Amino acid sequence: MPAHREYELAPAGAALRLGRTSRLMGILNVTPDSFSDGGRFDAVPAALAQARLMLAEGADIIDIGGESTRPEASEVSVADELARVLPAIEALRADGIAAPISIDTYKAEVAERAIAAGATIINDVHGLQREPEVAAVATEHGAPLVVMHWDKARDTGRDVMAEMARYFDVTLDIADKAGVARDRIVLDPGFGFAKSLSENYEILRRLPELVALGFPVLVGTSRKSMIGKLLDVPASERLAGTVATSVLGYTAGAHIFRVHDIRPNRDALRVAEAALYGPRD
Repeated sequence: MPAHREYELAPAGAALRLGRTSRLMGILNVTPDSFSDGGRFDAVPAALAQARLMLAEGADIIDIGGESTRPEASEVSVADELARVLPAIEALRADGIAAPISIDTYKAEVAERAIAAGATIINDVHGLQREPEVAAVATEHGAPLVVMHWDKARDTGRDVMAEMARYFDVTLDIADKAGVARDRIVLDPGFGFAKSLSENYEILRRLPELVALGFPVLVGTSRKSMIGKLLDVPASERLAGTVATSVLGYTAGAHIFRVHDIRPNRDALRVAEAALYGPRD
């Protein structure tokens, strides 16, 4: 069982230590069509209330997204995405929320405008390979980058972890050429994105191989179909499965956990931390 490597992310305004202490990224979808909470938080008052709740329950980062990535979801224009995310980011900052805010986007213009509004981290589900200009935005503002593996064209007959490593080689090359510091990059294996049920669990089992690449690792399994299909339950009944994957990801060496339900995951991760390293003082 790997020990947790120590890192420090430095989003504007606050350093975020990564290591034995797990970090929670709270999902705030300001969309009408996300797979489990679409339409719940697309109005600013609801988004603000949910952000406050997640922070009160122990979230370290709020991740705001304005475009659903569920299967068969329609892509949205830059203008529509901005109209969804900017009011939410501005409202959180106007309310005095100082926690890091990540913008969940693969579009450079959205990332740029979101950072101007108060976001401090970029979370790119296409790993810089849809719009490489996102890397330049991160460099200009010194924003940490979460880069996810999502390769629809990969050879599914080849080893999934080897294919993921090759994909991240391309991503890191894009980042290097844009001047992104390596210590500002977090890797996300992209659970549920162009992966079969068995591949998702193979990745979870082999997560130490990704950790060994020398970057912080984010696990995002919350309410996903890899849990729903396995247990034959709808999104609303996937909390226990999500908590199990968070704990397994943590014991494999991951650092950040992107979830809808903060408190149950936080409690389970605190127990996992105590089991590996002893209770916190």
